[in-house]
Amino acid sequence: MGKVLTDTEVSRYRDEGFLCPIPLFGAAEARAIRAKIEAIEAKTGDEAQNRFRIKAHLPFPWLGALICHERLLDAVEDIIGPDILCWGSSFFSKNARDPRYVSWHQDTTYYGLKPRDTLTAWVALTDANTQNGCMKMIPGSHRSGEQAVHEETFDSNNLLTRGQTIKGIDETKAVDVVLKAGEFSFHSELTYHSSPPNQSDDRRIGYSIHYIAPHVRQTLFPGATAMVCRGRDTYGHWLTEPAPREDFDPVCMAALDAAYAQYKAASQKATAA
Repeated sequence: MGKVLTDTEVSRYRDEGFLCPIPLFGAAEARAIRAKIEAIEAKTGDEAQNRFRIKAHLPFPWLGALICHERLLDAVEDIIGPDILCWGSSFFSKNARDPRYVSWHQDTTYYGLKPRDTLTAWVALTDANTQNGCMKMIPGSHRSGEQAVHEETFDSNNLLTRGQTIKGIDETKAVDVVLKAGEFSFHSELTYHSSPPNQSDDRRIGYSIHYIAPHVRQTLFPGATAMVCRGRDTYGHWLTEPAPREDFDPVCMAALDAAYAQYKAASQKATAA
């Protein structure tokens, strides 16, 4: 028995490549975080998912606190062990009646991590259901340990940067990842997943957090950074990230932009090769 997850739940994650739903906090706390996100969007004049990529937590102390939420880390520890690093986080939002979607893909396509052991926690800050475009997973699609062939479509309605898509998915096998605001799901970076457009009258907002054990390393470029959330970095593969002193901390904003430029250049180089 783990700190949060049962042995059965851990086994289900390892067998199916995802797990849901897992309670984190109540709807009121989810609404408070949503309000902060929308205040940021009002200030910047852009969606948070556009301005704050790859390491959205860096410039905001309250997002750093969310990444290090004790219950969340307890659940992560049940999967990957007591030494926990966070190398990235991103928003995935769809507006009311939004045609945008996420195609079938594996997160691992442009991560460049070895081994491919990222555990992503997707935190629902609004309800996520079949009407507003919740995620869908293909159980067991991670088991080969390999990256599937992806076609880059660059569809303007695809929320993925390059529109990377796995063709020929048998969608009859897909499972809906239905979450209430304040719940989260886990999935492996190798698990096939997608999400359809939002057909509801409210936004769907999720926040994905990428956790690894310290033996995982970045192979696409040198100088990658991560936050030690619990335990110790026992391997030293990752440089230390700056900690924000306030929202929009300028040092952290510069670090975020530099990290995004690294990942963007690396993904383009990998594609060209």
